[in-house]
Amino acid sequence: MPTIGSTLRLSANRVPERTALIFGDVRYTYRELDQAADRLAGWLAEQGLRKGDRLAMFSPSSDRFVVTMYAAHRIGAIFVPINPASSAPELDYILRDSGSTFLTFAPALSPVVDAASKNGLPDDLQLLALGPVDGHRDLFALVADRPATPIDDTVTESDNAHILYTSGTTGKPKGALFDHRRVMSTALAVITTCGIKDADRLLHVAPLYHAAELCILLIPGTLVGATHVVHAGFDPVKVLDNLEAERITMFFGVPTMFQFLLRLPDLGERDLSAWRTGLFGAAPMPPHAVEQLVTTLPNVNFIQLAGQTEAGPSGIFCDRDQVRERPDASGRQAVVLTEVRIVDPDGNDIAAGSTGEMLLRGETIMKEYWNKPEATADTIVDGWLHTGDICRLDEDGYITIVDRLKDMIITGGRNVYSIEVEGAVAAHPNVVDAAVVGRPHEEFGESIVAFVTLVDGATLDLDEVRAFVGERISHYKLPHEFIVVESIPRNPSGKILKRDLRESLAYVTR
Repeated sequence: MPTIGSTLRLSANRVPERTALIFGDVRYTYRELDQAADRLAGWLAEQGLRKGDRLAMFSPSSDRFVVTMYAAHRIGAIFVPINPASSAPELDYILRDSGSTFLTFAPALSPVVDAASKNGLPDDLQLLALGPVDGHRDLFALVADRPATPIDDTVTESDNAHILYTSGTTGKPKGALFDHRRVMSTALAVITTCGIKDADRLLHVAPLYHAAELCILLIPGTLVGATHVVHAGFDPVKVLDNLEAERITMFFGVPTMFQFLLRLPDLGERDLSAWRTGLFGAAPMPPHAVEQLVTTLPNVNFIQLAGQTEAGPSGIFCDRDQVRERPDASGRQAVVLTEVRIVDPDGNDIAAGSTGEMLLRGETIMKEYWNKPEATADTIVDGWLHTGDICRLDEDGYITIVDRLKDMIITGGRNVYSIEVEGAVAAHPNVVDAAVVGRPHEEFGESIVAFVTLVDGATLDLDEVRAFVGERISHYKLPHEFIVVESIPRNPSGKILKRDLRESLAYVTR
């Protein structure tokens, strides 16, 4: 099986003059991208980066992010992408936990790097900026005049490739370790499941440090010789402009991105005839938003993906027809090379109509949590990854993620799944976004608290919400409290930071 670094070489040999990467005004052909990776790999090797060493990347998405990742893989180093929104203590934690010896970072993030340095980063850590910044070496200026000489490629599929840190919504993030075989298995599974084709044009808006964008689009796309159009962040107007101007054929977005696109008044008037496939996942999409999406863009094949970082991020999916048939479901079958089970607390397969935990097994599942054998043993049991997702298995075989195990609310002795309540609240025409958590309650165990953001100028109160939601879900699931906020806290992959909301309740009176 090819390694991550070798896929770039293969495409450069096959389609050298095809545009490989577009970032703003910067464009690379596959030959140029391959040569840029060689130049950088040779220099990093001279500085002491070796196979198995960890190179951390602290940057928003950019062309230099991509070049540096492929250079690291040419050497056989383990690539450690870090959320660019991380604070200095969070950055320090991941660098120490991963044992990284190189940190590459965007110039704009140098204040965070400097703050972490003042508190004492590891002595053997080399700091390299991805552009000019005072007080740091400019990595790309250092290699600008180097010859693009390939280094000896001794990397094999069994060598470790990535440490992808979980979002850490409940505590310190854990590093999911993958070798090249696992990463390339995910690439092949996605190519087959989602239909990525030779010469596709892929729009990258979700952050490349995250498993979804990195492993579902970038790496598979390079394998087939796709053109990557990379954005540093999400701007719905710019996304729509690029979908049209760059003749994008495939785009992955988290649900909130699609919901912002749907609010653009000229969405239906643009020439989006090249756009063949839309992928959404990483967080639940309210059913009403899915229905609006497929109605507004009837010629786009929408595919829903539901997985997690530890799975590669493989999991389950709904194809175009299934998305239209069941906009409320999370998946109908496992992604290629993956098996799925829904089990009860004793590990037995549940009957249709019941709920249980989703387990995944296959070629894409992580090797382990980096340096955390106990957490690994708790999560991977007899080869099955315990996802922590509570799912309902319907009679027709559809699987719907209804909550995380840790987020389920128990009120009056009954289980309430927050995702179901969120979908019902979010369907209200005055609601832009919604999140539901439990607050400890002396009598009922927990009360149901709905946080919402409202359409500009709109008003809404608890009685109105309960009346609206009561037409859609059972009475015991109705919110007991209603709090209007400016925004719902989410991580870059779109997942609601419910820990932050629960903590905020300590400062909110009933």
